[in-house]
Amino acid sequence: MSKQCYYEILSVSKSCSEADLKKAYRRMAMKFHPDRNPDNHEAEVKFKEVKEAYEILSDSQKRAAYDQFGHAGVDGSQGGGFGGGSSGFGGFGDIFEDIFGGSRGGGGGTAAYRGSDLQYNLELTLEEAVFGTSVDIRVPSKQTCETCDGSGAKEGSHPETCGTCHGQGQVRIQQGFFSVQQTCPHCHGAGTVISDPCDDCHGEGRVEQKKTLEVKIPEGVDTGDRIRLSGEGEAGINGGPSGDLYVQMHLKEHEIFTRDGNDLHCVMPIPFVQAALGGNINVPTLSGEVSLKIPAETQSGKVFRLRGKGVKSVRSSMTGDLLCRIDVETPINLTSKQKKLLEQFQAALDKGGEKHSPQQHGWGNKAKSFFEEVKGWFENEADTK
Repeated sequence: MSKQCYYEILSVSKSCSEADLKKAYRRMAMKFHPDRNPDNHEAEVKFKEVKEAYEILSDSQKRAAYDQFGHAGVDGSQGGGFGGGSSGFGGFGDIFEDIFGGSRGGGGGTAAYRGSDLQYNLELTLEEAVFGTSVDIRVPSKQTCETCDGSGAKEGSHPETCGTCHGQGQVRIQQGFFSVQQTCPHCHGAGTVISDPCDDCHGEGRVEQKKTLEVKIPEGVDTGDRIRLSGEGEAGINGGPSGDLYVQMHLKEHEIFTRDGNDLHCVMPIPFVQAALGGNINVPTLSGEVSLKIPAETQSGKVFRLRGKGVKSVRSSMTGDLLCRIDVETPINLTSKQKKLLEQFQAALDKGGEKHSPQQHGWGNKAKSFFEEVKGWFENEADTK
């Protein structure tokens, strides 16, 4: 009986990539795995075929021989589909770990792990963020224990090889007709155990410390930006590399300005007489006061743009603008004489017959049209009853 094509077994094309091949194998292996199909002889046979096909096609030399000569080119090399060493995996440890949650020790011995990354939230004033600064921060983190030099063992003693996994950091568990590698439950993958732990770190090899770091803040940073300090996170385990420290920026609320990207916004109150007659006002900016000309008859809410008076971008040479919104103030605490003068002023405006309040006039026309429409609607409703 002729053997089925390996590509057909895995349902892939002959031109498929290694990633597609691995993905197809994962899918088929999970589908026909004996643990998922107990007492199912057909599934067991299919699983063996899938395993054999992947063993050949995942090896570039075997795949080339198979593509050229078919099964005759690989029958002598794959040993019935279950070759590849005494582990029972035939070189498929990575695949089974992905599927069944095992972990590999990376060749045995004490396992080293990278330290955790840390985040520090840094509050800045607007001026510090715009012009850049240098700040010192104190960061709590786990650092390598100096007493035991990170070994976790008391001075004069040493970590001992784990008797369960014999220093491999893994144990092999038999599941049906094949075995699965899992992290050693005794040493938790370290490969060693500490019978006499260090008094300072209690066997962990790391201690909680606070360290002071100088952080240089570039010009133009904003809330949400962050700076990475490589290797300034937590120390690694068993000699592993340290993690990184991320400094997250948060801008404090400013008394005058609000920031929107590279633009700044501010509100400038002016007397209504100045708004009516026009004039110059001094506007604060981050680089000092500038004079702004207010045209006559300026209305409240008018926005003036001062170009180049915003924030320089941290990612380019572009500088934003300052947008100044005018807020026309109504005078308060008037004396009787001042009130009388305003009444005379209003009477003079009314006597002239001209429209001196364009917004009020426009709003009045809209309101009149609205009320007429509502009145007509009620009249129509009454006629239909």
